Amino acid sequence: MIAPWIGGMVDGGAMMLLAAMLPVVSVLLVAPGCAATKPATTAAFAGAAGEAPSVAASRERTLAEIATLMEGSFSSAAQSASDPEFFDIRLEMARIWEGREGVPAGVWFYVEQARADMLEKPYRQRVYHVVVREDGMVVSTVYEIQTPPTGPGATPGASAATLWAGAWRDPARFGAISPRDLLAREGCEMTLVRTAANRFEGGTDGQRCVSTLRGATYATSSAILTPEVLETWDRGFDNSGNQVWGAVKGGYRFDRVR
Repeated sequence: MIAPWIGGMVDGGAMMLLAAMLPVVSVLLVAPGCAATKPATTAAFAGAAGEAPSVAASRERTLAEIATLMEGSFSSAAQSASDPEFFDIRLEMARIWEGREGVPAGVWFYVEQARADMLEKPYRQRVYHVVVREDGMVVSTVYEIQTPPTGPGATPGASAATLWAGAWRDPARFGAISPRDLLAREGCEMTLVRTAANRFEGGTDGQRCVSTLRGATYATSSAILTPEVLETWDRGFDNSGNQVWGAVKGGYRFDRVR
């Protein structure tokens, strides 16, 4: 079977097991093994000084549109049923930090991905920061969560990944942390462009996304977003350009559940 990673790793023995079974699927994302190099900064999207109101309004509409396409619950069950080489994967993307002061402008998402038969043990958890540049291009930066949640229910010594499982159901939990608790995966940003009404396509830039998974040296990710479907294709390549992980025949197709 071929399953999407969406650019993430899991903890301990589960990580090794999934690495043996699953490739990666990126959703404006980042591929597995990519180097995480620096914390999130306060760089913001806000309209540039002197920007014409019409241009700023256009960027705001684009951001709202793509955020609506990304937010929700998705499933690859139909693809898995028709082609057993693909796992039945569930993908959740929930907005966080809406209206919170001191958070860089743009839209922030908590993203969680798990096999349908292992929903309680997601193999990927990330935070995405989506902005629209002055040239109208959409950029999604991917972050790892560095700080475990605190307060009632927190487990001393547990990993951040374990403690945040299922947090998409209650985005208010992210009030316990801020962008300063995130670590960016540089070179693995996704850049997307509108190709039709309610349709965006794009991917990573060349060989900039470093990956060491299964002998890879770099990874590539591509994505197509529409109101009904999210298609992603993540692959890892070695120094000779040979593919060493990821789906071979094509990417994952996630149908919108809600």
